[in-house]
Amino acid sequence: MGEGDAIDAEALTEEARRILIENDRGGYTVPSARLYPFQWNWDSVFAAVGWAEFDRDRAWREIDTLLEAQWPSGMLPHIVFWTEESTYFPGPDVWCADRGGTSSSGISQPPVAATVIRRLSEAGGEVSERRFDAIDRWHRWWHTARDPEGRGVMAVVHPWESGRDNLPDWDRPLCAVDISGVGGYSRRDLDVVDQAMRPHKADYDRYLALVQFGVANDWDDERIALGSPFRVADPGVTAILLRAERDLAWMGRTLGRDVTVIEERIARLETGFEQFWNPAAGTYCSFDLLTGAMAEAGTSASFLAPYAGVTDHLDELVDELTAWSERCRFLVPSFDPRHDAFEPLRYWRGPVWSMVNFLIATGLREVGHCHWAERIRSDTRALIGRSGMPESFDPVDGGPVGGPRFTWTAAMWLAWAGRM
Repeated sequence: MGEGDAIDAEALTEEARRILIENDRGGYTVPSARLYPFQWNWDSVFAAVGWAEFDRDRAWREIDTLLEAQWPSGMLPHIVFWTEESTYFPGPDVWCADRGGTSSSGISQPPVAATVIRRLSEAGGEVSERRFDAIDRWHRWWHTARDPEGRGVMAVVHPWESGRDNLPDWDRPLCAVDISGVGGYSRRDLDVVDQAMRPHKADYDRYLALVQFGVANDWDDERIALGSPFRVADPGVTAILLRAERDLAWMGRTLGRDVTVIEERIARLETGFEQFWNPAAGTYCSFDLLTGAMAEAGTSASFLAPYAGVTDHLDELVDELTAWSERCRFLVPSFDPRHDAFEPLRYWRGPVWSMVNFLIATGLREVGHCHWAERIRSDTRALIGRSGMPESFDPVDGGPVGGPRFTWTAAMWLAWAGRM
């Protein structure tokens, strides 16, 4: 795009390094100093991708710190509260979860770690038995806790577990969540970010009600699977796990391990993924496991199928991406820009996210759609060149959205978008 001609790549690279260093807390990197002051699961793993560009030891430390918070069940939490910090809500006193030896949230996040560990290992690092075992336990947890029926699709029991918090997909399933006991609370995110870019209070009421449900059930996986009022099959988490299982199997073979069980899990996910296909929408959509109702429109996660190695509907996906590109200047918006629920500024209801773009472009390149992969990388480069390194971007005008000086945006510049 034209903006790329004016980009000072060297200055942006130095700025990206500064952001990682500023957000470094020793063993982990906060996503954004004021908005997210703790360790977030997939944010941290993407941070490792950025650190690896100039400090490989620090990249490994990022991953190892996350693994230190693993629960006995194998779950890796989506937030780890290594320190006390009053600027974030809900904090450890609300979650009441400390199974990993330190306070954390009681849910997980998209499991990108195995893929990043493979990336770092192939770039010159050794494959670690300890890391392999930890990730294998986490993947097993996903299958037992979030797919106990063995359908080959991963459920999320909280919108935050998907990593895509206020996606329109969750609107209808969240209506079943009772908020009568939530009570009063004070959000802290609105101290940092314009409310037009954040979830509505009605969403937060339901988010907190689901946290209270988890606390009331002592974060017991079986009780949550049986009784959660929110249980939605998510193509994003499932695609990321399927890719991660393939990368875990690679690690296992490198170590000389028997990967038969991992291959069985891969086969189940490959078969199960077709359940997300929505012929009416022409793309992959989430569906409510409690009612069977399918979401009516695609999201950026719909385009993660090639990243997962699923190519059954590749032509239809490319047609869908083409249609989206005709409605937005910058790809890939987080939600279908033709839909009435599309909002270009409100968190996951429209903005472009650099790390999701990275995953989508990786998959498209691997299946031979190099033109689209480069278009997405070029758009990401142009967005960063025009608006710096915020949390996300407006897909219509390219403006900054969300928290400032964001770790994963900086990491994506260093490892992918900034390269020519």
